[in-house]
Amino acid sequence: MKQIFLLMLMAVVSIPAFAIGTTAQNDWAQNVEGIAGLTADLPNMNLEAFLDLTPNKYREITGEKLGIKRTLQLKAAQRVVKKHAKGGDSDIPKGLYIVGAIFGFAWILMGVMDDWSGDNWWVTLLLYCACGLPGVIYSLIKMKDYY
Repeated sequence: MKQIFLLMLMAVVSIPAFAIGTTAQNDWAQNVEGIAGLTADLPNMNLEAFLDLTPNKYREITGEKLGIKRTLQLKAAQRVVKKHAKGGDSDIPKGLYIVGAIFGFAWILMGVMDDWSGDNWWVTLLLYCACGLPGVIYSLIKMKDYY
């Protein structure tokens, strides 16, 4: 009975992690199309200028107003470009990170994603060693830095 329960638990945990990994690839493809549509109107824009672009600056450059849909596309495209420029495209799915945070292994995942540089992983390790709950909370708060 314990083996069946363990097998069911592992199936429930692995299915959402797989689903999260496949949707992230689809989001990237949609955002690339949004970037191409927005930058077609802009003359010679580099990466920093694109990341600093706001709807008002877009209006000054092109003379046309961005609608709500295109403004959301711009912000989503900037977020994706910033994430990939920063090297935030990790091989670790978000679902696995959450499960690791709950079971106390988020410090390892943070270390791997940061190449063991920075302070996040060892602060998380200290919080897990002091008392488990602050480590879980801290690792879930810091999740936005990685995803």
